[in-house]
Amino acid sequence: MTETNKHIIETTNLSIGYRSKRKQTVVAAEIDIQLEKGKLVAVLGKNGIGKSTLLRTLSKVQPKLGGDLLIETIAIEKITAHTLSQKMSLVLTERIPESNLTVYELIALGRQPYTNWMGTLTEADEVYIQQAIDQVNITSIRHQKCNELSDGQLQKVMIARALAQNTELIILDEPTAHLDIHHKIEVFNLLQKLVKELHKTVIISTHEVQLALQLADELWLLSDSKFIAGATELLIQNGHLAKLFSTELVKFDSKSKQFIINKSQ
Repeated sequence: MTETNKHIIETTNLSIGYRSKRKQTVVAAEIDIQLEKGKLVAVLGKNGIGKSTLLRTLSKVQPKLGGDLLIETIAIEKITAHTLSQKMSLVLTERIPESNLTVYELIALGRQPYTNWMGTLTEADEVYIQQAIDQVNITSIRHQKCNELSDGQLQKVMIARALAQNTELIILDEPTAHLDIHHKIEVFNLLQKLVKELHKTVIISTHEVQLALQLADELWLLSDSKFIAGATELLIQNGHLAKLFSTELVKFDSKSKQFIINKSQ
């Protein structure tokens, strides 16, 4: 396997943002990524800095503004939506519409890239669905209606749907945003387990900096000045974490690996 083939995502001078008929708004530029397979990546940065825009661009939900973006060595503009759905699965921030779907039925939607035009599930599809339910440990709620679930339960169901899709790459945008601390830790531990045991590549945008520092293999830091990607320990050691949140109210303590209140202010 060549060095290039190890990279599930590779970008060169990528620009992200929004384009309208009259103007182009660049949210972030000069984004260079070489992400190897089998990593847990946390995307960190303050509100509005472009974390969601980056993930939506990597997943072709919105177009890039410039630069190169390769998924498994193929330019993303050359990958059809159907093929991309077999390479990556998404758990975005938008809540699912109100419906009477059961947990099992919602997870089964993850098999859509593989089912026939009638959406008929094969025995193989049902195996993937049951495996996803077991991996996320939600057997006890598999027959419940989705509109009866707590936020924590629903988030686990959405991750199970992504697992049923059976892709190497899973992208999640703020999956713990509305969860209590117990469920936040549970989701992070689950994602780390998927990477270690199933060799998935997981990219998660999050405000849970402390959990990300403990569990992520790699960090992508978005700031007003530039984009930085690297191994978690390296970015802690070289001071990039300390510059992530430009405020006098908090500072990063490299020994405890925590952001703490700056009492000198």
